[in-house]
Amino acid sequence: MYLILGCGTAGYLVANRLHEQKKDIVIVDKSPERVKGLKEMGFRKVIEGDMTSTETLAEAKIGKAEAVLILTTDVDLNKKAIKAVKKVNPEVPVIVRAGVYSTEEDFKEDEAEVVIYPTDVVAEYALSSLEKIEFKKKMKKLKKIIKEADKGVAIVTQDNPDPDAIASALTLKRIIEAEGKRADIIYGGEIGHEENRALVNLLGIHLVPYSDVRDLRDYSKIALIEASIPGENNPLNPEIAPDIIIDHHQVDMKMVKGDYIDIRPELGASSTILTQYLVNMGYELTEELATVLLYGIKTDTQNFTRGTTPADLNSVALLYPKADHDLLAKIETPLMSTETLDVLGQAIINKKIYGSYLLSNVGFIRDRDTLPQAADYLLKLEGISTVLVYGIGKDVIHISARNRDIRINLGEVMQKAFGDIGQAGGHATAAAAKISLGLFQNVKDKSSLLNLATEAVTDRFLNAVGAKEKEENK
Repeated sequence: MYLILGCGTAGYLVANRLHEQKKDIVIVDKSPERVKGLKEMGFRKVIEGDMTSTETLAEAKIGKAEAVLILTTDVDLNKKAIKAVKKVNPEVPVIVRAGVYSTEEDFKEDEAEVVIYPTDVVAEYALSSLEKIEFKKKMKKLKKIIKEADKGVAIVTQDNPDPDAIASALTLKRIIEAEGKRADIIYGGEIGHEENRALVNLLGIHLVPYSDVRDLRDYSKIALIEASIPGENNPLNPEIAPDIIIDHHQVDMKMVKGDYIDIRPELGASSTILTQYLVNMGYELTEELATVLLYGIKTDTQNFTRGTTPADLNSVALLYPKADHDLLAKIETPLMSTETLDVLGQAIINKKIYGSYLLSNVGFIRDRDTLPQAADYLLKLEGISTVLVYGIGKDVIHISARNRDIRINLGEVMQKAFGDIGQAGGHATAAAAKISLGLFQNVKDKSSLLNLATEAVTDRFLNAVGAKEKEENK
């Protein structure tokens, strides 16, 4: 039962909302006319009386109240009511309305659990309304771009797309299709991670390798997902200016150019952004999209332990009931490939430990997605807070790093260490880099190439984190 003391405009609105929710409420008001009106409106438990009277509060059965709401505009009356309530039932939580010009000092001596300041409420509502207006304006612009895409939209993801990139791209594709236009999801690199392949195969997601695209000019518009700058960790030509950019990675905004840009590094996943699009634009949240978006958020936040925000969790709350959890279980437990096992073995054998940092060169690789799997595994080692695993592909050195040291922003460290000689970036706890071998790719002595890579990667990374280059045998 909830007890409402004073049923003016605010009190009535609260009472009506609780009444609609089938809550048990008791109202106390001193006005005979208001009490009569409330009873005629269907409120059964309405008491005419003085809210500061212990007798009136006892009649209202305050001992059974889960909470008391004191909502009149008379501050002095409200403060007296708090004292009366606490005298009769010291344990009951009290929510009280302050005056227009009230400050925290005015209620410092009172025992109310919550004080509502009208000016704060107005300010919060104004800001919330502003966000809604800005979002509607943004969605209107996005729809306009989609409607102009007579030849369809090329949705280009980051290289070697992860579940978050795949989920975000698929959701944007469904939004574009709902607007009567076609779209293709295009990716560079490979879909190598076992779980990523399982996601694509089990959901039947059609992805087009960039090498199979004859000419991007066959599309009216280009969308870049989970990347922000053409040519950096994506297959686009650096000269191309995408029409749509959606990402959640940290980036220098001066370098980003596009007609529609939605980059939110404060979020844990781009899938959260696309979930908001679906819900706020009124598109259908199907089981397919709920499943893939939930998995996208889950993986990019490492099971909600890395960079997760309230917005991410709000999206999860919307997606979870609609997702296919049996399918998710199958995606999360794929068979391990032989190459993944080999790379993991090499990472363990070749590990070098410098204090709490572990670095490992796994040699020559075909699938770069084996590296983050090895890095995640090695981060479980006792005494290790940061792991960097690297291997040599056809013409580049691929680097993957994981971190649980709150003093280090791994994305910034990787940019500092390798940004001037390649592409690097990521989040505080997960990051990657890619360095072109250039002329060294033609070196015939592979052992020399491995030694060069080891020396360069190790020195640059340890210097970036300020670690001593003294190896500790463990």
